[in-house]
Amino acid sequence: MFDKILIANRGEIACRVMKTAKRLGIGTVAVHSDADANAPHVRMADEAVHIGPPAAAESYLVIDRIVEAIHRTGAQAVHPGYGFLSENAAFAKRLKDEGIAFIGPPVGAIEAMGDKITSKKLAGEAGVSTVPGHMGLIEDAEEAVRIATGIGYPVMIKASAGGGGKGMRIAWNDAEAHEGFALSRSEAKSSFGDERIFIEKFVQRPRHIEIQVLGDTHGNIVYLGERECSIQRRNQKVIEEAPSPFLDEATRKAMGEQSVALAKAVDYCSAGTVEFIVDPDRNFYFLEMNTRLQVEHPVTELITGIDLVEQMIRVAAGERLDIAQGDVALNGWAIESRLYAEDPYRNFLPSIGRLTRYRPPAEGQRGEGIVRNDTGVEEGGEISMYYDPMIAKLCTWAPNRVAAIDLMQDALDGFEVEGIGHNIPFLQAVMNHDRFRSGDISTAFIAEEYPEGFEGAALSADEMETAVSLAALAHVVSERRNAAISGTLPNRRREVGEDWIAMVDDPVTGRTAHPVKVVMEGGLPTVQVGSGDICRVQTDWTPGQTVMRAVVEGREVTLKIAPDADALHIRWRGASFRVALRTPEAARLAALMPVKLPPDTSKFLLCPMPGLVVSILVAEGDEVQEGQALAVVEAMKMENVLRAEKRATISAINAEAGASLAVDDVIMEFV
Repeated sequence: MFDKILIANRGEIACRVMKTAKRLGIGTVAVHSDADANAPHVRMADEAVHIGPPAAAESYLVIDRIVEAIHRTGAQAVHPGYGFLSENAAFAKRLKDEGIAFIGPPVGAIEAMGDKITSKKLAGEAGVSTVPGHMGLIEDAEEAVRIATGIGYPVMIKASAGGGGKGMRIAWNDAEAHEGFALSRSEAKSSFGDERIFIEKFVQRPRHIEIQVLGDTHGNIVYLGERECSIQRRNQKVIEEAPSPFLDEATRKAMGEQSVALAKAVDYCSAGTVEFIVDPDRNFYFLEMNTRLQVEHPVTELITGIDLVEQMIRVAAGERLDIAQGDVALNGWAIESRLYAEDPYRNFLPSIGRLTRYRPPAEGQRGEGIVRNDTGVEEGGEISMYYDPMIAKLCTWAPNRVAAIDLMQDALDGFEVEGIGHNIPFLQAVMNHDRFRSGDISTAFIAEEYPEGFEGAALSADEMETAVSLAALAHVVSERRNAAISGTLPNRRREVGEDWIAMVDDPVTGRTAHPVKVVMEGGLPTVQVGSGDICRVQTDWTPGQTVMRAVVEGREVTLKIAPDADALHIRWRGASFRVALRTPEAARLAALMPVKLPPDTSKFLLCPMPGLVVSILVAEGDEVQEGQALAVVEAMKMENVLRAEKRATISAINAEAGASLAVDDVIMEFV
């Protein structure tokens, strides 16, 4: 076994690898850029080595600097995590030449599976079901259109060296194929240094299901069940679960055996993942093989009890697997939610800045379930524009799928993130969605259920009643506390029955008013909304706490609560709204007040996220049509096309290619 390993990565995956290494008694070495000098993974390691400026191309992707850090610290092996150099065959070969163990597969497997064109050919030869498509190199956009027309729309345009949803576009017609090819090639070149593109048939309403494989250097390979990764946005996974609610045992076995056959065909060892798309009739087709640890590996660990990082380390040290296929058992259900630094209310655009508050839920046993949070950030830390926007991977395990979803919902309800935009409200909304809870999902789920983007969730009548009840109780508790502290303020309300009007301002459902009676007499306080049931509420919440945990008629509820001018801001189950508690007369008068309208920005193209202008596609004086591409802005390794919302004429252009812009900076003006 190794005495010391270097983790050639950053963030949560570096922390994740270190946890297992420390448990095994192995020393750890972190590498870091200027931007990560004070990052949690740096402090967690036994040693740390600076490797360059913030940009990954000048630090985490520079092989010479990683190798220099290895020699300086005497590390015997390198775990690459995922992303960066994890699937870089040149890096693995360099380590081999230097006599340093690579905690991953052999160079040949990386080369074969890292090229999607080659991997599909090998998969076909190994007897793995593949998607129809054109696997040859494509020279230009015109050729891409001809090939796409021959295959038949819709098609998927993909980077040969791609991953993580980058360099990938769906085209439904010639125009989209032409534009998609150019964008995919540009993104592929900037992300992977490889602009080769291929095209394959896009299977409509598929599920994205992947098989985890694990092999050693002695020829032993097993599969560890599947993960369902169908909840995706822009081909980027958002929510994963294991096992899949769709597969039957026969399909699982067939997919697993084909995955093992492919792994054996390339002499695979270490952890790897074979990805498939599965149609509504359970026909499955090979997508790609990821020759590394997957982001979503925790759900497999939770249902199998197998530490994949530990197995990777042991395999790299030459040990045999002590797991046979018959030993693999899938126990319970696990869900993973990826928390991203992105604003769901602004079409999920990246968000950067300081984490002014970061309070994840407590990890460990929660009733019959388990909560796990893999993260690499902390309160006060900076979310940088240079790296992937993922903040954390929140995971829950429970004996069955419904219980795992409920536990995830509760964990998300109590997860506090402030200072940046984040997708927790969207994750909460998905967990609460009837279609997701039923398991009726596909990769089109988000596009079908949120076609106009995410504007917030609408609570059910019962949920809104619960939220109003807790807001009313919080208001009364605060009023009574203020009166008690002052000693001079009159107790303006009656001690027994307190009548209020809860005025709710919800961006989804609008303004509503709810009569509320709060009774504080005796033991547990009671709250009645309208003519509904009188609810007993048990809580130890005190003013100033940002999370309220309560038991309402025996049901546990966790919601975020914060003062907002003369009201309380409530966030729960994906909904975000203000609740103002007023006397009946004050409520009557407040309802007469005019509503302030937002400023008109229709004559401007505003930068929707902090980013770099890649190109301006129009000139002053041009007349543009609705939907026409105006500019391309790159943020967090993704290129975003900004389009005209209506027909207009360009009167001024305020930014140029190469400019670094903040949110709402004016790019151009219209008349």
